[in-house]
Amino acid sequence: MENMYDLIIIGGGPGGIGSAVEAKVLGLEKVLMIEKTDNHSHTIRKFYKDKKRVDKDWQGQEVLLEGNVEFVDGTKESTLDYFDKLLDDEIIDTRFGCAVEKVEKIDDVFSVTSGCGVDRAKNIIVCIGRMGKPNKPSYKIPPSLRTHINFNLDKCGNGENILVVGGGDTAVEYACELSETNEVTLNYRRDSLTRPNPTNQDMIAQYSEDEAVTLKLGVDIENLETESGQIKVNFADGSELFDRIIYAIGGTTPSDFLKCCIISLDDSGEPIFDENYETETPGMYVAGDIVFNSGGSIAIALNHGYRIVTHILSKEK
Repeated sequence: MENMYDLIIIGGGPGGIGSAVEAKVLGLEKVLMIEKTDNHSHTIRKFYKDKKRVDKDWQGQEVLLEGNVEFVDGTKESTLDYFDKLLDDEIIDTRFGCAVEKVEKIDDVFSVTSGCGVDRAKNIIVCIGRMGKPNKPSYKIPPSLRTHINFNLDKCGNGENILVVGGGDTAVEYACELSETNEVTLNYRRDSLTRPNPTNQDMIAQYSEDEAVTLKLGVDIENLETESGQIKVNFADGSELFDRIIYAIGGTTPSDFLKCCIISLDDSGEPIFDENYETETPGMYVAGDIVFNSGGSIAIALNHGYRIVTHILSKEK
């Protein structure tokens, strides 16, 4: 049968790359990785600042790598270089700029329809991320302010009064980086910053002590208005004016796409899977960011790939 694969991997992030490498190393003959953007690791390229630290033990959580990918601490750039090398050395069949539209299962064979045509496979791993669809605030953003609202560091200038909203690593790193050339306030609805890893907690504490970043914690934003070309932010305890807001509040599971991949979802819209990351559709697996409820780890995503491929091979014996 033409275009028949042992495994098709949907998504070219760390989980997808790890799955592809493990499949080749462990003995699956025909493997295809499909990525809708023009290169692998789109989330890292778009949402990580240049020279951002990328730790194997994310948020201080020690992870023992189980498979054949030797991932180590580095930076955004060294991580992308390493993944480049993995894809080049393993001669993995990849298709970039190719969006998957739907997956069907007929007579125990998956049919994957994408912008590149139709391919078939015995097994599928869906490794799409959450950050491609950033979380947005519950309150309305007035259309007149949209050019002043960011969900990453794109189009940020110098000399602006910037409000960063969020309580995780990304929010802290954005605030500290922007403070070099801007006046920055970091707002988080909880009273303390407990989500960032220890290094980032130390960093934001130092920046706050040095008055490089103003912390506004334990205060919710009620709504936004336009005032004299600026953003009027109405907090629960009063109003302040800013030139720009950057939201770093995570991403959501792309539920509609998962449904198109015949993946069952629970009441909160999260994929249902077992201890082997296999969904309720036999042969359909999930890995990477969509397995995590809040934030993910590259090292753990790599382990997902190893465990899934191992499980696929065990079923074939």
